[in-house]
Amino acid sequence: MTKYIIILLLIVTSCKGESKKDNKTKEVKSEVIKTSYFELVKAKKQDGLLILFPCFPCDAENTLSEFKIAELSVKNNYSVLAMNLNQRLYLNKKEKQELADQLARIIKEHGLSKKNIFIGGFSSGGNVSLLISNYLVVHKSEIKPKGAFIVDSPIDLLGLYTTAEKNLKLNFSVSSVQESTWIKNMFDEEFGNPSTDQITKYEQYSPYTFKTENINNLKGLKNLKVRLYTEPDVEWWKEYAKNEYEDLNAFYIQKLSEKLMIEFGEDTIELIKTKNRGYRANGERHPHSWAIVNKKDLINWMLE
Repeated sequence: MTKYIIILLLIVTSCKGESKKDNKTKEVKSEVIKTSYFELVKAKKQDGLLILFPCFPCDAENTLSEFKIAELSVKNNYSVLAMNLNQRLYLNKKEKQELADQLARIIKEHGLSKKNIFIGGFSSGGNVSLLISNYLVVHKSEIKPKGAFIVDSPIDLLGLYTTAEKNLKLNFSVSSVQESTWIKNMFDEEFGNPSTDQITKYEQYSPYTFKTENINNLKGLKNLKVRLYTEPDVEWWKEYAKNEYEDLNAFYIQKLSEKLMIEFGEDTIELIKTKNRGYRANGERHPHSWAIVNKKDLINWMLE
C-alpha cells in the first residue's frame, strides 16, 4: 500500500462518473472531452462553469463518479471541468501561477464561459480550490470566480499536524498510524516541527491557521460566495480512529466559517453541516465523502 493510498482519515476518497438523460428521458446535450489533465463535460449553451478539484489520490474520473453533478449542471447550461491535479494539500506561488495559466488556456481553447465561474473541491481538493480562487482574485486574473466551496477539507495544516501527533500517541489503528506518520514526516521536512520551529511556513501555505486566526491566503474571497461543507459525525470518528471533535476537519471548518463571517459578513459565507449523508459510491458509510453535498441545492446556489 503506497503512501498516497493510506491517506484515509482526513484526506481521502475514491470516485467514477457518467452523463446521460434527465428524468423525462430528454437527452441532455453535452460534449465530453478527456485529456491527461482534465475531464470536461461541456454544455451546449454556456451560462457558467463549475471547476472541480479531486481528493489527494483521486482524479477527474473519480470525482465525476462520486459526485454525479455533471448531468444536472449541463441541464442548467453549466459546463463541468473536473481537474486531474491531485496530491496537493497546498500550492506554492509557482504552482498557483501555473494552475491559473492552465485554467485560462482550457477556458479559451474550449470556448467555456468566463462568467459565473465556481470552483470547488473535496478534501485536499478543497484546499486547492480556496487557494487558487484567492490567487485569481488577488492577481486580477481574467478568470474571475463568483464563488468557491469545499467539502470536508483539511484547511488548517497546523491542525492536521497536531491531529497526526495525537493519532501517533493513541496508536489506535494501523491506517491511522500510517497516515499520521506520513503527514508528520512530510510536514517536518517541508515546514519544520511546529513545537520547536516557527509556524510561519504553516501560515504561509495553509488556507487557514486556527491557532493564530490567520486567513491571509483567503483575503481575496471577501466578495465571493463561499460554502463550507462538513459532516461532523463524532461517533463515527471515535469508532474509526478514536478522534474527538477537535481533531476533525469539521472543527477547523467551523472555526474558519466563524472567522470569515466576522471578516467578510454573514451574507456570503455559509457553513453547511450535514448528518448521515456521507456515503461513498460503493455504499460504504463515510462522513468524509462528496455525497454530503446536496447537488440540486448547490446548483441553485450557483444560479442565484
